[in-house]
Amino acid sequence: MANSPLLWFRLCSKDVVFEITKEQRDAYERIKYELTNSPGLIFPDFELPFNLYIDATCSQGAGEYLHQRQIEDGEPREGVICCISRQIKDSESKYGATQTECLYLVWALEKIHYCLEGEFFEVYADCADMKSLLNMKTTNKNMLRWQIAIQEYRGNMTIIYKEGKSHTNADGLRRWPLDNVKRNPAYDPEVAAKIPIHFM
Repeated sequence: MANSPLLWFRLCSKDVVFEITKEQRDAYERIKYELTNSPGLIFPDFELPFNLYIDATCSQGAGEYLHQRQIEDGEPREGVICCISRQIKDSESKYGATQTECLYLVWALEKIHYCLEGEFFEVYADCADMKSLLNMKTTNKNMLRWQIAIQEYRGNMTIIYKEGKSHTNADGLRRWPLDNVKRNPAYDPEVAAKIPIHFM
């Protein structure tokens, strides 16, 4: 799939003879297959555990995907329930990697608490220090505040380290956070006052 769009882009480039070869036909079939078989949004099943994928940086923003593995047509399939992202605030840009990931875990839990409250779920993050968040001993005021904020999930939440290069879904979302406009569920007036809005 990775090269399929590139082949078609080259075919439509300037000064290229429009000729569909076997390679391009195969690329088209691959794109068609991926688009028609890719998972769409699914409804949550509260009898099954959830998977929360988060990624954040102190320079770009945060991305979060809530997934669930459900049985469809007799086979297990992991589908997306929701995804959110947001831009970083000026005050948050000074945080280190662990603080940033912890902050955005708390933010994600606040935004999707209606799905996760009282449910079992796993959090996947590319920051190994996150695994000890619930039991961390720290004097940092922010970290203490965030530990308190997520205590209601103690016993239901497991934090799992996932290597950055295999953590692509949330990583892609945090690289292109949604514009901070009122129709965005993660709208933040503090950020809106400082960052100009860009529409594509």
